[in-house]
Amino acid sequence: MDGNAEKRRMEAADSGREPWKKWGPYVSERQWGTVREDYSDSGNAWDYFTHDQARSRVYHWGEDGIAGISDDKQVLCFALALWNGRDPILKERMFGVTNGEGNHGEDVKEYYFYLDNTPTHSYMKYLYKYPQGPYPYTDLVWTNRGRSRWEFEYELLDTGIFDENRYFDVFVEYAKDSPEEILVKITVRNRGPQAADLDVLPTLWFRNTWSWMGGTPKPRLLAGSRTGDTAIIEAVHEKLGSRYLYTEGPQELLFTDNETNNRRLFGSENPTSYVKDGVNDYIVSGNREAVNPDNTGTKAAARYHVQVGAGKTVSFRLRLSRSSPEEIKTLPSTKGGPFGRSFDETLEQRKKEADEFYQSITPPALTEQEATVMRQAFAGMLWTKQYYSLDAEKWLVEHHVDPLAPSSRPLRNKEWFHMVNNDIISMPDKWEYPWYAAWDLAFHAVAFSGIDIDFAKQQLSLILRDLYLHPNGQMPAYEWNFSDVNPPVHAWASLYLYRLEQEERGKGDIEFLKHVFNKLMINFTWWVNRKDRFGKNVFEGGFLGLDNIGVFDRSAALPTGGYLEQADGTAWMVMFCQNMLEIATELAAHDPVYDDLATKFVDHFLFIAAAMNRIGGTDIGLWDEEDGFYYDVLRFPDGRATPLRVRSMVGLLPLCAVTIIEPYQRELVPRVLEHARNRIMKMPELSRSIHETGPEHQGVGGRGIMAVVNQEKLRRILARLLDEKEFLSPYGIRSLSRYHADHPYTFYVEGAEYRVDYLPAESNSGMFGGNSNWRGPVWFPMNALIIRALSQFYLFYGDNLKVECPTGSGRMMNLFGVSRELSHRLESIFLPDEAGRRPVYGGIEKFQTDPHWKDLILFYEYFHGDNGAGLGAGHQTGWTGLIARLMQLFGAADAQSYLETGKKYHPAERHKAA
Repeated sequence: MDGNAEKRRMEAADSGREPWKKWGPYVSERQWGTVREDYSDSGNAWDYFTHDQARSRVYHWGEDGIAGISDDKQVLCFALALWNGRDPILKERMFGVTNGEGNHGEDVKEYYFYLDNTPTHSYMKYLYKYPQGPYPYTDLVWTNRGRSRWEFEYELLDTGIFDENRYFDVFVEYAKDSPEEILVKITVRNRGPQAADLDVLPTLWFRNTWSWMGGTPKPRLLAGSRTGDTAIIEAVHEKLGSRYLYTEGPQELLFTDNETNNRRLFGSENPTSYVKDGVNDYIVSGNREAVNPDNTGTKAAARYHVQVGAGKTVSFRLRLSRSSPEEIKTLPSTKGGPFGRSFDETLEQRKKEADEFYQSITPPALTEQEATVMRQAFAGMLWTKQYYSLDAEKWLVEHHVDPLAPSSRPLRNKEWFHMVNNDIISMPDKWEYPWYAAWDLAFHAVAFSGIDIDFAKQQLSLILRDLYLHPNGQMPAYEWNFSDVNPPVHAWASLYLYRLEQEERGKGDIEFLKHVFNKLMINFTWWVNRKDRFGKNVFEGGFLGLDNIGVFDRSAALPTGGYLEQADGTAWMVMFCQNMLEIATELAAHDPVYDDLATKFVDHFLFIAAAMNRIGGTDIGLWDEEDGFYYDVLRFPDGRATPLRVRSMVGLLPLCAVTIIEPYQRELVPRVLEHARNRIMKMPELSRSIHETGPEHQGVGGRGIMAVVNQEKLRRILARLLDEKEFLSPYGIRSLSRYHADHPYTFYVEGAEYRVDYLPAESNSGMFGGNSNWRGPVWFPMNALIIRALSQFYLFYGDNLKVECPTGSGRMMNLFGVSRELSHRLESIFLPDEAGRRPVYGGIEKFQTDPHWKDLILFYEYFHGDNGAGLGAGHQTGWTGLIARLMQLFGAADAQSYLETGKKYHPAERHKAA
């Protein structure tokens, strides 16, 4: 048994012995404006359920709040509300501009930070910076709305609201005494020059399911007997049982109901006397009739009204418990009552255990600053877990649509009526993207593997379950359009987790691998049948997660007519084949039936690679020999074809279609090797379309290779990739070559110009909402795949292949060195430079120099292609959390040991031993 307390809790939770993960930070930061809550005829989710309505209107499918926690089915929620005495409303949730209000799409306009978290959420810490002046809601909306796409966004700091440090730092800490015993400490520090008033309102409420889910009894909250300084809120629920929120020293408890205020919103009668915004109206408007004098309801808050002196600190303690007032007196950990000496001791002990846990997973080679970045990245990943609920059939019926009736009206996601989602899922960003995205989730799983591999596996398995995966084999993309197409990266992510578990635990989870393989077989078949238009092994797919990267909107009808043959779609499919072949090879050691399936992927790989490189014939292919690069090809309705010569990440992706074959892997599947040899003997042109392979072309340690690019193509692509005037930024690989800054790509259709410029910051178009940009910035998922590819090529070539890095520098590196260099450039985004400034914060002086801001790190969605400044969603630790895994990997690995080790685990030998 591991001596690390957090690891013991993880093992107990994952084995089902103790529910340490039942309670966690599963409350969203934005439920308003989501597709799930949209019941409009127009499908305009942002306008149907607004932030202004959110304080008064009941949600249907989830809840939101500040530093919120809930159980894993979100029956009971707890979060923080605040009032500075000057705002027009309570601060109960994060505010931001909508897609239509922001000059670069939706954007949260608050400052909050995920400071710490552990896999079982045994210790969590969150910081919210709350202004003391009136929050500038109107100013933010109208100023952003008035700016063009060529201008910077107008941020909360720009309003002057934080001048003279007139704000509160509000820290929220959670510590679990046991799986169902949660200690809460709220600490408020006045950073301003004068004393300031504040209402602190820790709030407990039930998610409203009784109003819309038939046969659901209504739970209740009620005030318990006050004991000394302790006031108690009792929560009673048929399934959850009873819970007790012990509050230390509040002035009063306030009760209302989590019901819609119809009178305020719609001018109709309210369903109950007390409604969702009752506490708001009591505190802000002084309406004493807005809360229930009988101290009962389904939403309740403990009120702490304080004046905090300049530079002073106040704190508040609460305990959410299963133990009744009578039972809590008998618990060994609460002999002094719910707030006895053990409260602070437990909190400090959980902090210490969190430190020990992170020390155990942090490579000793990391500096203190690097270790801090890694820990905050993992904390962000853990805080961004969210309860996600959607019964698609019920949602459609509530829209008066019969999904099985052929004559029913069209409606978003109508064909996904089989879906029932009711799970804890890793979100990209709990404000900007409070819904899962299929390909994001695969990268999240890889990032999570560095801290909680069991949760990572669970996430990949989840998206492949029959309540998610469409019966036709398609994965749900994201709730705005489940039928959109995301890249097929799940086989790669699954294999990555399996290999890592082999390394860390000495044994891979073969049942997990079987499960995902069988489901991914269905998904692979969907791709082949749906996205290879003419059966030519060249694939489409639409935007494929890269939003505005193309000269046209790749998910819409082309203005030219015809269709696109996509270099990235085809490269993704080659990579999919390679991963499925490797998984089948692994499974064949346990069950020979997988031999037959492996041969299928050999053929697919050979045929798709040949089509990509267009060996034989005179037709235009995706590879452009003159430029030494891959491009999308536009096929016109009359049969003509032209390459779209945009140097973008689309053309780099074929580099990522590489897999190394260890000698032991060849031993496992001799029949598959024989099949491959026979296929190539019969069709020798196939071997000319791929990297040299076979007995005469083995690499270091007798390794084989499967790759779309041969050595010549590899060198030509890397010459561009590592050129600082093209793709190589000081902060990673750009999504579009800097070449297009001076040489924009233009395409004319009937007098209309379609243009791609190098845009290192925000997008200048509204394509896909305009809130992301793939025309120059650095994106972590693609950089991670390139780093992985270079590492694979290194296992084959070792020191036998070196390239200039950067191009033209005369500095020669092997490919491990190049991959490490790219990782270090990505890391430097978050680390202080020689002047002590973090590139991620660009020219924002408050974040660069203020001691209370400069060490708080946000993990943005993407980063400026020239200066590394954070852009897009501000809390997208999701796939940007990959930085933590990269720091772990390169903090522990060296080139020689990596080259010697490779994929060292031989499943057949382990199988015999077992």
